[in-house]
Amino acid sequence: MLRSRIIPCLLVHKNGLVKTTNFTSPKYVGDPINAVKIFNEKEVDELVVLDIDASKYNTEPNFNLISNLAVECRMPFCYGGGIKTVEHAEKIINLGVEKIAISSAAIDDIDICNKIGNAIGFQSLSVVIDVKKNFFSGYTIYTNNGKNKSSIEFNKILKELDNLNVGEIIINSIDNDGLMKGYDMKLADYVRNICNRPLTILGGAGNLNDVKSLITKYKIIGAAAGSLFVFKGKYKAVLINYPNRKEKLSLY
Repeated sequence: MLRSRIIPCLLVHKNGLVKTTNFTSPKYVGDPINAVKIFNEKEVDELVVLDIDASKYNTEPNFNLISNLAVECRMPFCYGGGIKTVEHAEKIINLGVEKIAISSAAIDDIDICNKIGNAIGFQSLSVVIDVKKNFFSGYTIYTNNGKNKSSIEFNKILKELDNLNVGEIIINSIDNDGLMKGYDMKLADYVRNICNRPLTILGGAGNLNDVKSLITKYKIIGAAAGSLFVFKGKYKAVLINYPNRKEKLSLY
């Protein structure tokens, strides 16, 4: 039976694991390899790793880091950051990564999705869209780790990605990033009403009830989070964590 996926999302900055708030002020929380080892033991559904330096500074993917992560990872693994070409995507898949995530490359040139999808399989292609609320009660797309405001309309890119049959769309709320006050459910509604692609929501989860609310409403969906799985308690002590089997079953 298909179930929603509960997905830790790790951010890499200067080869270390960090957590941001509204895409700013990265706080060091540990070593990515050690985090992967812990998540292996906790039988995580899937892991997303995003290199925010590669996105921000327009550099190539860190293939050495990707290789090391892929060797350690015993769960489905999605990697994003700096992927701009078919060659990048193929090299990463050949390192043992199940899925690649692109963001600014897709926003800048939607046709890259077709090229990469045809090369590695559309099921292995995720597109991350970072959005922020605007004054018109809608959402504006930002690229390069929130650095650049895009002129592309949000609903337009969603429709195009739906028609291209990309494997997954990951919607990341800049407004909610790191706040741990819950997902933007209106944002999830907006996206789901426009497209039918497999969907993952990221940004804002502060406890397992937030995850449960998302799953209860949308049934089959990806519930991704960063802070929830690297912090513990009201003082945000750094602790890699993930729901056990009993806790997970209570969320479906």
